[in-house]
Order: sequence, then C-alpha cells, then structure tokens
Amino acid sequence: MWSDYFLFVLKAVTVLVVVVVAVAAIARASRAGGEGSEGRLVVRKLNERLRQQGDAIRHAVFEKKALKAYQKAEKSERKAEKSGEKPLTWVLTFKGDIQASQVDSLRQEVSAILQVARREEEVVVVLESPGGAVSGYGLAASQLARLRDEGLKLTVCVDKVAASGGYMMACVAHRIIAAPFAIVGSIGVLAQVPNIHQLLKRHDIDVEVLTAGRHKAPLTLMGEKTEEGRDKFLSDLQGIHDRFKGLVGRYRPNLELERVTEGDFWLAEDALELALIDEIGTSDAYLASLVSDREVVGVKWKPKKKLKVHIKTAASALMDGGLDRLSRRVLP
Repeated sequence: MWSDYFLFVLKAVTVLVVVVVAVAAIARASRAGGEGSEGRLVVRKLNERLRQQGDAIRHAVFEKKALKAYQKAEKSERKAEKSGEKPLTWVLTFKGDIQASQVDSLRQEVSAILQVARREEEVVVVLESPGGAVSGYGLAASQLARLRDEGLKLTVCVDKVAASGGYMMACVAHRIIAAPFAIVGSIGVLAQVPNIHQLLKRHDIDVEVLTAGRHKAPLTLMGEKTEEGRDKFLSDLQGIHDRFKGLVGRYRPNLELERVTEGDFWLAEDALELALIDEIGTSDAYLASLVSDREVVGVKWKPKKKLKVHIKTAASALMDGGLDRLSRRVLP
C-alpha cells in the first residue's frame, strides 16, 4: 500500500512541474501574441450565434426539400441585409458580487462602446446583482450614466435579481425589463459591525483603540461602544441612504419615493405596479425580438489572468483528481 502511495506522490509532483512549465509557456505566448497588459475586448455578433442555433435545429428536423427552400430564402434575406446598414444594439452583461468587482470590466466595456457608438443607438445591460459595497455599486451606476450622458438609449434586463446596489445600477436606465419572479428594490443601506469588547473584558483582556479625530472609527471591533459613536454611525448610514434615494428619484421621477425606499423588495409584477420597472419580460425574449431588424453585438472585457491564478487552478485540478484516484486505489 505505501509503495503505491509514494509512487502516486512522485507522479503527482512530476505532473505538477509539467503543468507549471506549460502555464508559464502559455503566459509567455499570450504576451508575445500582443494581448494587452490589462486584458482584451471580445466582440461577438449575437445575430449569427442565434442563427447558427436555429440552423442546427432545422438540419435535425426539417425535410430535405423544406430545408433547401429555407436556405434559399435565407440567402436572399442576407443579400438584402448587406445592401442596407442595420442599426446597432450593444449588449453588456454584469453579474455583481458584494464588492462589485466586475466594475473594472464594465468601465472598459463602456469606454469601448463610447468610442464607436452613435447617438440614439441602444445599449442593453443584462444585470444580476443582490447588491454590496456602496462605493463599488456607485461607480458601476456612474459607468452606466456615462452611456445616457452621451445620448445612448439604455435598457436594463433583470432575469433574477437587481436589489440594493443592483437596483442602484438598474435605475439609471431609460427602461427596466424584469422577469416575472425577478427580485427588485431593497433601496436601503445595511451595515454590520461585530463587537467583542465585552467578551475581552470578561477574560481580562484590555484593548486600547487610538484615533485622531473625533469621528474616526465611531464603532470598532474591539473598542467600547458609545452612544455618540453609534449615533454618528447611524448618521453616516442615513446620509448614504439619502444619496441613494436622490439617485433613484433623479432617474425615476414618477416613483412614490417614500413608499419604495424603506428597504423593501418586490417581485417584478408588484414592482411594475410601483413603477420600479417598466416592463415584464426576460433578457432572452428581448434580445430575440431585436435580431430581425438590428445588429446585436455583445461586448465583453476579459481581464488578463495572472500567472499565479493559472497555476492555482491547474494545481487544484491536479490535486482533486489525484486524491480521487488515491481514494479509489488505497481505501478498501
């Protein structure tokens, strides 16, 4: 048994070295291939993708004669399309985490579109986010506002959730479309500050928290809570909430602001009645409705992965596979 184990370890180390060398070679090739130091922009025509999906089904189910007739008609249609220029619709996808970390990619995508888009063209943002850090989502909303400021029509599609910071982004749009059971709203601010001062005190552990400035860190993890500090913290939260409400009111002036800004969330059909959204529907249905008379173009910024990320991914996959093989081989 132990000989098998040591043989496995030796093989694993050998394979790991090979993987590291391969990843390093890929990284060098990527740099040599001209990829930017930050990443690259991927642009895809979604019309063609949808057409290819339809063709695959038609080839499977159509009779030969019917398929030939369809292909002839499609050829004529494509020829007619080439003679006239279709208006463009740009498509972005934003899937937010608690830090709104995709905002760095969003700013690259928005900047790229603004270089070439014409006024009155449409940008569709497929948005999914339960919210998170106000600084990150505030910046993300500001990136979408750039599109409006340059005269582009902005549509946000919500298939699952656009709550709190997610709705902060969505409300900037001229139009919000949400799937029937999508969650929308939660226009409020949340902060949680755990405090272990009493626990430390019971164990005779003294922690001194030093600050310069009366309102620096009003609540801390280890320091003693005070009414003054708590009031200051609540005042700061209320200030952020007021800014949030102001942003929503600016872009959606028909809302009963005091009714919808107490942190509640709603399913899309209820949100429609409250004017938090404009239409019920899915992003798939909306984009499919555009492809017949518009050129629908997806834009995605892919940040460059660091070498250590490649190595970590490869090593993780190697260890998972190796441990699985070892368990099958050694364990009864």
